[in-house]
Amino acid sequence: MKIEFLDEAYLDIEDAILWYESVRKGLSVDFQLCLENALDEIIEHPDSFQKRYNFVRIKFIKRFPYGIHYYAFDESTLRIIGVIHVSRSPKIWSERLKSN
Repeated sequence: MKIEFLDEAYLDIEDAILWYESVRKGLSVDFQLCLENALDEIIEHPDSFQKRYNFVRIKFIKRFPYGIHYYAFDESTLRIIGVIHVSRSPKIWSERLKSN
């Protein structure tokens, strides 16, 4: 399985990294490690995580209040549409799907 990211998902990650680094030096590294672990779990078991919205699944990141929203683009590719804080509206992912 390979993973591809929408540009917006990269921006989500960048925003979170900048936020956590501003909170405490080095906290962004912890976030990145937890994100990488979650992505590894998605690659290993893409169908294991809860379907939240029709075909979009979500994997929550351990220790941080973020969910990785993704779907199977084809048999060999997973598309990450967002790494979204749990307090944000879940409608964000649907808007992103419409524009991509």
